[in-house]
Amino acid sequence: MQIEKSQGRPAQGAAHLWDKSFLTAFHRYLRSKERAAATVQKYLRAAGEFAAWLGERPVCGETAAAWKAALLSRGQRAATVNGKLAALNALFGMLGWHDCRVQALRVQRRAFCDDARELTYAEYLRLVRTARKKGDERLALLLETIGGTGIRVSEVRAVTVEALRRGKAEISLKGKIRTVLLPGKLCRKLMAYAARKKIASGAVFRTRSGSPMSRKWIWEQMKALSLSAGVAPGKVFPHNLRHLFARTFYHATHDIAQLADVLGHSSLSTTRIYLISTGTEHRRTLDRLGFVS
Repeated sequence: MQIEKSQGRPAQGAAHLWDKSFLTAFHRYLRSKERAAATVQKYLRAAGEFAAWLGERPVCGETAAAWKAALLSRGQRAATVNGKLAALNALFGMLGWHDCRVQALRVQRRAFCDDARELTYAEYLRLVRTARKKGDERLALLLETIGGTGIRVSEVRAVTVEALRRGKAEISLKGKIRTVLLPGKLCRKLMAYAARKKIASGAVFRTRSGSPMSRKWIWEQMKALSLSAGVAPGKVFPHNLRHLFARTFYHATHDIAQLADVLGHSSLSTTRIYLISTGTEHRRTLDRLGFVS
């Protein structure tokens, strides 16, 4: 079913009927917008969840707002709710149902993050050492590649033999192309690994069948490693390595604009999220102010 946007803004309070073909059309729409694969899956899950909750009721501003209230009543975190609302609003934008759009929750920017979620540098080193101790050189190098460059897990496939020879990887995402410099030591280690595995070209990190590693596989391997390394599983996932890189890079340079370029952010506000200190660090700062004798 081909979806065409309605002309102009529909009448306030207009009701629309849901059609199961919308999800297929939404999938094509997101792909045409060059959304990352993980974002596409996240948005499709949210749209499907909304459709299941909706049932036979029509879609309108009131039902969209009611779904938002239902998500909150289940105790879902504000960031989770806003992510699902963003997906729903994208779907409504595709359909031209602008009257159905629902406002995101307003969340004050946090001054500090949860210590239980923040991966430390010492824990990162423990993960790498444990992977090598277990004889999994590929996983150890994968951790060092993400940790040493700050790339997204979806961008690992851009680390090719050709990129190692150039010392930089060209990454295309959301219609933008950015160049990621690869540390010399990392290039040498990965080239040696590729030579041992007889990988002459293409992606360095691949499955036994020769395909690039999937996001799911990388996630599962890191979770399994966390148990062996004695690091809380809630801290061990690919994007947390990216956060660790961002904090370490900023502490070395104190240049948030350069960090934003390295991470591929178009907004400094996004980069600031990566630099939020832990609760422990925040308490130390408060203690140093000297207001309590």
